[in-house]
Amino acid sequence: MQYMTNGGAGFLPTSAKEVEALGWDYIDVILFSGDAYVDHPSFGAAVLGRVLQSHGYRVAIVPQPNWRDDLRDFRKLGKPRLFFGVSAGAMDSMVNHYTANRRRRSDDAYTPGGKAGMRPDYPTIVYTRILRELYGDSVPVIIGGIEASMRRLSHYDYWQDTLRQSILVDAPADLLMYGMGEKGIIELADSLAAGADITSLKDLPQTARIVPVSEMPEADANNIILHSWMEVKKSKRCQAENFKHIEQQSNRRHGATLWQQIDEGRAVKVTPMYPPMTTEEIDASFDLPYTRLPHPRYRGKTIPAYEMIKHSINMHRGCFGGCAFCTISAHQGKFIASRSKESIIREAKAVINMADFKGYISDLGGPSANMYGMRGNDEGICEKCLRPSCLHPKVCPNLNTDHTRLLDVYHAVDALPGMKKSFIGSGVRYDLSMHVTGNKRIDSANSRYNEELIARHVSGRLKVAPEHTEPHVLNLMRKPEFEQFHAFRDIFHRVNAKHGLNQQLIPYFISSHPGCREVDMAELAVKTQRMNMHLEQVQDFTPTPMTLSTEIYYTGIHPYTGEKVFTAHTQEQKLAQRKYFFWYDSNYHREIINSLKSMHREDLLAMLFPHGFSKAVNSASRLSHNRPGGGHDRNNRNKRNKK
Repeated sequence: MQYMTNGGAGFLPTSAKEVEALGWDYIDVILFSGDAYVDHPSFGAAVLGRVLQSHGYRVAIVPQPNWRDDLRDFRKLGKPRLFFGVSAGAMDSMVNHYTANRRRRSDDAYTPGGKAGMRPDYPTIVYTRILRELYGDSVPVIIGGIEASMRRLSHYDYWQDTLRQSILVDAPADLLMYGMGEKGIIELADSLAAGADITSLKDLPQTARIVPVSEMPEADANNIILHSWMEVKKSKRCQAENFKHIEQQSNRRHGATLWQQIDEGRAVKVTPMYPPMTTEEIDASFDLPYTRLPHPRYRGKTIPAYEMIKHSINMHRGCFGGCAFCTISAHQGKFIASRSKESIIREAKAVINMADFKGYISDLGGPSANMYGMRGNDEGICEKCLRPSCLHPKVCPNLNTDHTRLLDVYHAVDALPGMKKSFIGSGVRYDLSMHVTGNKRIDSANSRYNEELIARHVSGRLKVAPEHTEPHVLNLMRKPEFEQFHAFRDIFHRVNAKHGLNQQLIPYFISSHPGCREVDMAELAVKTQRMNMHLEQVQDFTPTPMTLSTEIYYTGIHPYTGEKVFTAHTQEQKLAQRKYFFWYDSNYHREIINSLKSMHREDLLAMLFPHGFSKAVNSASRLSHNRPGGGHDRNNRNKRNKK
């Protein structure tokens, strides 16, 4: 087995035997993770471990510790010199464990063999409590990762169907580090190594902690006092008003400190985010000596999440799309931090040298595929901006949408020896690449980007995310008008014809999103039917902590307008919407026909079934009577949910 050496090669240790083999008599930092340990820049524990290692710290990782036995995984490495770090993993554990229908999933993509049950619900809370029970206050416990980040203040938990306090109330940690952690974890480690007490680090950027309420100041330009826990649990409007502040400050270049009182004596203090990483800083993180492999302890077992990304390259962080149901900007910020072309080329060469590489990079992208290198033309305007999206409701006139740098990277990667093709598997924002600026050079480059993307970087199917067809739903989603999808589809077909290709454009759609009613799904069915689209990539809206859509779902109020918004909540309401995805399936014809008649929308019925719906009814009736028990096979219906 290969271990970390002084030169940085190999893996970070995960057991007492591996620590002993290194000759260490102490460990500076021990990281507990809900994921398997994969030494790859897409896995948080590996990134933070490598960053700490590059600064001279001794780091060990305990992946997926057993919390149900005698807790030996929490004891085996003893107490670190500086702190314990705790993360649920790359996903919120409840998203990982449960479907949109709150059904337990049977697998876990971040576990060897895809095995379910290797982490608890809310591992951030469970692991932290165990460490406190075993070690008391003798060593700091720091929580981070997506689960902690999105739950740093009061939030709605869909799986418990309740409003919850900051996760710090349930997870007895000294500090919560939200967002991307490289800069913060080094500042923390350096401070503790220099002798600072964890309680003295009250102004460390991008952190949350519980403080005495006496420390909460009066509201001013640098301090925003949110509605207290006592207020938000009584008033959903107060919760909605809080969210507006939280989102705005998460997307500011220089944010304010947020305060929320949680009881008579305590408050949660959330400090502003660090400035976006510079190119040099993000290069330094991606250029660390990752093995790009799962730890040998897994003895060759397949880790599905790793298999998906092992031949992919992430070129930037951040997203300025501001989609209402997405957590990327809340975690990474809206400002783009881009790697240098040289750093990307170095990683591409490392991928090419992997033993199982066959010549194809599966994804040369990022949180959004085509935001690489983009920023404001006038950074001074960006310094003051509060907009959560640079694309909605219209593309910001200050945004530089030039795709030239991105094309340059594509060309450089594709020219490498051993490369056959690089694919773009991340979400492409076609509203960005199609935006007309009036600058002939930029508009020409962006047109060229669309053609090269479609002609050279699609592995047979290009997935895009219009999400819906109806203007008022798309507005709530912060997505572009559906007409833009029409226009991009025309470009896609034109490029395919020009280059003699037979590729597919696969759109993603969501049902039951706030603001969407059953009739809106019927309109969606008609519009996609007219385009001869049989939808595959569909899903019910799942409320996840700290998104605009979730706040509307829970409160029934739009945080920015104060207006009430309808949302489907019951299983009956959600299934009523979902069936329209499958208008082409005779199993659903009778339900659709009856629903449209009850809504007095025979006009939509005629458009959806232009050849007459009596034939559709008879067909559905025959299928129903031929099936044992009759009615709809809901298990088969669930299998059609491809996403």
